[in-house]
Amino acid sequence: MALCDCDPGPIGRHIDRLGRRDPKPSRLPEAVADVRRLLERKDIDAVSIATPNHWHALMAVWAMQAGKDVYVEKPCSHTVEEGRVIVDWARKLGRMCQMGAQSRSMTGMRETIDFVRSGKLGDVKVAHALCYKRRPSIGLVNTPAPLPPGLDFELWAGPAPAEVPIRQRLHYDWHWDKRTGNGDLGNQNPHELDKARWGLGKQEFPRRVVSLGGRLGYVDNGDVANSQVTLFQWDDALLISDVRGLEIKTPVTFGLAGGPLAVGNIWWGTEGYAVSTNYQSGAAFDYDGHELGKWSGGNSQAHFDNLVTAIKSRNHADLHLDIEDGHLSSALAHLGNVSWALGEAVTPGSRPALASDQEGVRKTFESFEAHLAENDVDYAQTKLFLGRQLVLDPKTERATDPAANALFGKAYRKGYELPRV
Repeated sequence: MALCDCDPGPIGRHIDRLGRRDPKPSRLPEAVADVRRLLERKDIDAVSIATPNHWHALMAVWAMQAGKDVYVEKPCSHTVEEGRVIVDWARKLGRMCQMGAQSRSMTGMRETIDFVRSGKLGDVKVAHALCYKRRPSIGLVNTPAPLPPGLDFELWAGPAPAEVPIRQRLHYDWHWDKRTGNGDLGNQNPHELDKARWGLGKQEFPRRVVSLGGRLGYVDNGDVANSQVTLFQWDDALLISDVRGLEIKTPVTFGLAGGPLAVGNIWWGTEGYAVSTNYQSGAAFDYDGHELGKWSGGNSQAHFDNLVTAIKSRNHADLHLDIEDGHLSSALAHLGNVSWALGEAVTPGSRPALASDQEGVRKTFESFEAHLAENDVDYAQTKLFLGRQLVLDPKTERATDPAANALFGKAYRKGYELPRV
């Protein structure tokens, strides 16, 4: 066993914690700074990757090429293209690769989704992925982030530009820098996007995507949206992603039982709906508010246990969140961010035309606009952007727009290029 981190501070704290549990030195994991040295070890069978997003794909591919099975945290990729590359390598090499969206292995969530897809709610054609989670501003500075003592910045940067970012701190705030993170649409929301898509039963890219939002109410060094509504449309289904990073001053229920809503999901059927407000539970109701069912249970360890089951069987179909599903759910976040990045500043109250006649879309934007008003967002200081509508070919996973396709990938620093099959 080994722990790998290019920052000696956290790795030392973790080894100290493990030492307090089991003081025998022979049982303590080795501390390794460079993942390439870790992957050379023949006694390592599997790796768990919880790095900044820009490292996920490269580290997963390197690990599989070294004969390891992989657990990679959400999102499994940093760009649209990276996810498909990981899938290609997993299939070519026969490796087990599981994405870390732990709800997939929670008994309560699995029972909830079974009910959603059972037909007992009628046709379920609309789902909400909700992320109402206060994210403080990262502050505004004009100097590079101080580097923790002993940190190897060359390794930390990896595939990204080797330029120390301009911000107050290096760690965690990488989420709000597009060179290393994907905003909350690609941080917390992949959990909810995955469950929403799972409930809809969609195993391909949507045909249309559009996103509206901005870094609203924050004047800081972040360059990704903190509040953002994104619409994903298939021929016969719609997924509404609603991310809000400012304070929720009025509880949101959309008039439904099972709330209030914060981080979770809604699946709308013709005969009723299901609501989940956490990772491991859900409840279903008819439109008169009568409860149809309720489920709960599970823990995050079950998702790691499921990976071990698949490692033993050598059958990726045994994984609860095989990398192909991980890619499809992660790509939803990336598609939303590409749409938003290609957008233009608009006046408050502007909305996309896509699915504008759908009741859930209307209610979402009404609630979203009220939320921004409650937080006194100054649109003169922080702009609202309406993204470009993307039209996609699910078979090729490409857009009709060359500008969008250009943002589906990224440049890699020499020595950290992503290998392709």
